[in-house]
Amino acid sequence: MTAGAVLILDPVVTAHPGLQLLLGSLITMPILIAGLLALRFHRCHRAERAGARDAAQLMDTVLTTSHEWLWALDAQGNFTFSSPTSTDLTGYHPSELVGKHFSIVVDVEHVPEAIRSLLHAPAVEGRARGIVRCRHRDGSTVWIESSAHNRSVRVGQPPGLEGTSRRVPVETAREASTALSRTRIRAVIDGNKLLTAFQPIHNLAAGHIIGAEALTRFLSEDGPECWFNEAAAVGLSEDLEIAALETALKAAQGLPPSMYVALNVSPSTCLDPRLPGILERSGLALQRVVLELTERLEVEEYRPLISALEPLRRRGLRIAIDDAGSGFASMRHVLHIRPDIIKLDRTLITGIHDDEGRQAFGAAMAEFARRLGATLVAEGIETEAELAAVTELGMTAGQGYLLGRPTIDEHEWENWRLQTWAPSGRFN
Repeated sequence: MTAGAVLILDPVVTAHPGLQLLLGSLITMPILIAGLLALRFHRCHRAERAGARDAAQLMDTVLTTSHEWLWALDAQGNFTFSSPTSTDLTGYHPSELVGKHFSIVVDVEHVPEAIRSLLHAPAVEGRARGIVRCRHRDGSTVWIESSAHNRSVRVGQPPGLEGTSRRVPVETAREASTALSRTRIRAVIDGNKLLTAFQPIHNLAAGHIIGAEALTRFLSEDGPECWFNEAAAVGLSEDLEIAALETALKAAQGLPPSMYVALNVSPSTCLDPRLPGILERSGLALQRVVLELTERLEVEEYRPLISALEPLRRRGLRIAIDDAGSGFASMRHVLHIRPDIIKLDRTLITGIHDDEGRQAFGAAMAEFARRLGATLVAEGIETEAELAAVTELGMTAGQGYLLGRPTIDEHEWENWRLQTWAPSGRFN
């Protein structure tokens, strides 16, 4: 600009006004253009900042109001981002998830294979979608539909997984839960993932062990009742009972031959056409087999059940009614089926030595069993006082922690051959 001013004020130029005007225009025009461009840039920059601010506000609104849960994981499976929806969906605030492994809310064992493959290869591009079972903070199950993809293809970002999840409709959750339960139970059945524990049953008069009840054990933290209830809910009750029955019959080969084995079955399994063949192939004499009916619900029609059991009973198989006295259904079983063994529910044995009502009922059941020609077994004997009481009341046999705990140890089963109960409260 200084050079331009000097040139304009040059005497030679000032002598020609037209030339001076032309030079002045040429010099000032770039200045004007630069000013206009600077003004336009400032306005555009301000507009961009406003747009970015509006976009950020819009994104924040989406994240806080959307029913979709947005999340991101690093290559190790730790949360690096979680939208606020996690609070409603899982009970965890985003700040409680970031930095934590996704297993804090996801049932890792049952992640769909398509999503699992992405987790195992976070540096490989891919997309997946599936139904995932999650655990809410309060312990309840939450079924969500998740869409995920690896972000490794993005330049400058570390490998990991990101995606969205949302709660599925009730019917979809029910279908997913049923499918998962059936898969779990079929895996147990087909993989022979069952064990049998035996608990000894004593003749209270003579003191020796006369039989053992087979109790199913699962290779998981869930108890047997949980597994059988789940199987019943998805229509696999008989299949699981049959598998447990086969496992117990095989294990019973390790019991002393003088003892019978009591097998827990429901009336519906007694009607299963597979049952006679399974008992036949077991190699155990039917005289050593007791089917212990465990169903507490009423049987609507006893005739088919009695007809199915009659051929087996003629060949020596015995029937026991479990949990007698615990409800009207069990006593109906006793009256209609006329069992060989009646097992008094442990709730009637607990504290019987100090309860006149329990003693009266126990004495009545002892007389009832005697007239019926059945063996009466007292379940759940845990103290010497209870043992003395049931023996005095005339109960034939006993079972409980005092007399022997359930065990899967075959060496203990073998030792039962010589083990007897002495009145002193000691085993010989």
